[in-house]
Amino acid sequence: MPEVTSAVFHADSEATPAEPFEVGTVRWLRKPGQGGREALSAGIWEVAPAQAPEAFDLPIHQDESIYIVSGHLRIDVQGGDTLELTAGSMASFTEGAMTRWQVLEPTVEFLVYS
Repeated sequence: MPEVTSAVFHADSEATPAEPFEVGTVRWLRKPGQGGREALSAGIWEVAPAQAPEAFDLPIHQDESIYIVSGHLRIDVQGGDTLELTAGSMASFTEGAMTRWQVLEPTVEFLVYS
């Protein structure tokens, strides 16, 4: 059985520098690969409608769970539901899902890739 190394990841969302992301910016709590787990990462995604004026396709490349801190997103899941996500909403997507995202209000989202 492989040895498990414990680690604690901590960040202050205001003090952590924002980095460019596919759309908008991200403030990483745990970057991909940290702690020896390539697939696991977490952070705060921030995006405004001006950064994504049109709906955009986003194939899900690994499992992703999100929590909307503030704002409003509409996510169409191919072959599934249309999600209207606002503050307090959560969603989880399985790797391989095809989605189309629309940013309706400035949004802050906590995300976990696994």
